[in-house]
Amino acid sequence: MADSQNRNFVEQIADIDADFPRWYTDVVIKTQLVDYGPVKGTMVIRPYGYAIWENIQHELDKRFKATGHSNAYFPLLIPMSFFTKEAEHVEGFAPEVAVVTHAGGEELAEPLAIRPTSETIIGTMYAKWLQSYRDLPILVNQWANVMRWEKTTRPFLRTSEFLWQEGHTCHATEEEAMEETMKMLGVYREFAENCLAIPVICGRKTEKEKFAGAVATYGMEAMMKDGKSLQAGTSHYLGQNFSKAFDIKFLDRDGVQKYAYTTSWGVSTRLIGALIMAHGDQRGLVIPPVVAPVQAVIVPIAAKKGGVMEACRKIEADLAAAGVRVKLDDTDNSPGWKFNEWEMRGVPARIEVGPRDLEQGKVVIFRRDTCQKDFYPLEGLTATVQELLSSVQKDMLEAARVRRDGRMIDADTVQGILEGVEGGNFVKAGWCGCRECEDEIKAQTAATARVYAEENTHQKCAVCGKPAKHTVIFARAY
Repeated sequence: MADSQNRNFVEQIADIDADFPRWYTDVVIKTQLVDYGPVKGTMVIRPYGYAIWENIQHELDKRFKATGHSNAYFPLLIPMSFFTKEAEHVEGFAPEVAVVTHAGGEELAEPLAIRPTSETIIGTMYAKWLQSYRDLPILVNQWANVMRWEKTTRPFLRTSEFLWQEGHTCHATEEEAMEETMKMLGVYREFAENCLAIPVICGRKTEKEKFAGAVATYGMEAMMKDGKSLQAGTSHYLGQNFSKAFDIKFLDRDGVQKYAYTTSWGVSTRLIGALIMAHGDQRGLVIPPVVAPVQAVIVPIAAKKGGVMEACRKIEADLAAAGVRVKLDDTDNSPGWKFNEWEMRGVPARIEVGPRDLEQGKVVIFRRDTCQKDFYPLEGLTATVQELLSSVQKDMLEAARVRRDGRMIDADTVQGILEGVEGGNFVKAGWCGCRECEDEIKAQTAATARVYAEENTHQKCAVCGKPAKHTVIFARAY
């Protein structure tokens, strides 16, 4: 009976190997992570999806505060004149900006942009607040929503409105600002690997791919199960570009007025899309325990028989007291239905409690990452579950790392890059640094330069054959 239900249930989700984009859409809708908003390109994040975001926020926020950052909030509406102050910035974001022209029944004297990012409004405020070197560094983070009028959208990955955090800092010297830029990239990497169980590749972006207005952008790239890359986070060294545009100056120790050096860095609800596509399988979600809304679900078997519900409630209370996010599914749905439901929702551990097993002092625990189940003693169960969740977290990261490393290849020609990305790989290739060669690779392969590799291991450019200035990781990307 359970097998029949499972087959029917899985049929509700497209085949992950045959149609990965459809599989993704099916999963995010059927697991009630999101629903489509009434305005094209918007999403409603449902409670289960928002719970993942809350856990992501919690983990990141404590890391930001541990590195000296404080949270603040800045306005959603930005005068359009602010965007004209930094030419490269406005050019980069102009196609995506939504503009308010009327309010209160009247036309506004100056149109207002709905923030696509906040460098301009925050720069304006920093110029007011910063007076002396004693005010530095300014280390501020904002949790907010932004709007970018995207033409092609997909829940979590690319929507017109999304949630994110954006850090904005000011420093006295270039060295301090660069240290901040790299430090926060490192914070993102540690979080991605230890909380999302996603191994990432970090490095500098090409000039073409950098943030509009930045001196340098450093990206964090994650491999999805279809072999495409997802930019999971970025950290930008802005130099003095925004300081000069917004007059962010300070009186230094030597009595001279100087422009500050600034940075910005951010991740968004796109991270939820990343964990779905990096870990999910044909049954649905597979969520790492650190960010899972429910870490363990208890399913009673023959619940009406003596002692079963009492045992379930005690297990629930013990786990909750130990800090495990646990849920007892005491609904009147069949055990088979519950198995399917919680597997699709990606709960890391399922504890099955039945009368026969209780008589023998044991329960069954199912691991979502491996889809394996085994018997465990009832005695000491809380510690067992905690250890198992820790193992799931570590094993998910290792499995993702093995999968990624097995799909990293090298190529010496554009044809080699094409064959590599069509096979679902990340491809390392030489690049001379010429924009025309970078454009040619994209035109012929639909792959983009993700980040520079740590070492320049290729001698010649894959396009023109000239000496390679960089080894670049190319991939098709979301």
